[in-house]
Amino acid sequence: MSRDEIIDRIRSSLGERLLNFRRPKENRLYLEIESTVIPESARLLYDELQARFQTASGVDAPREMEILYHWCFDAAQLIVTICTHVDRDQPELPSIAGICPAAEWIEREMWELLGISFTGHPDLRHLLLQDDWPDGKYPLRRDYTKE
Repeated sequence: MSRDEIIDRIRSSLGERLLNFRRPKENRLYLEIESTVIPESARLLYDELQARFQTASGVDAPREMEILYHWCFDAAQLIVTICTHVDRDQPELPSIAGICPAAEWIEREMWELLGISFTGHPDLRHLLLQDDWPDGKYPLRRDYTKE
């Protein structure tokens, strides 16, 4: 499948749920969707279009949390980033670990370091921090202070 065919398939599948679409370079695509559409987008990219999950990243923005899922279509040399935002005070979105097992650890990292809860995650427990790390303390948040 060519780059343009992949992009057309993504656009037609997500339709009106696609809040923003940007293609700054031939091989880069940035899409913004609501957090509730994340599992559907993962099924589309991973199951249907056979994209490779690269990683995900969380950003503590001033008023919200931004989560970016990075996917790669190796043969087409295309990188697709799916972006969503959640409330900073109650950051929660559906897990994609059940769809794409490679997402399990990075979701755990974002949960423990940024406080983003992934509903439906099979194993939200500490991965990097000590098991007795204080609840509600997230070391990658802007307001984090050592005690």
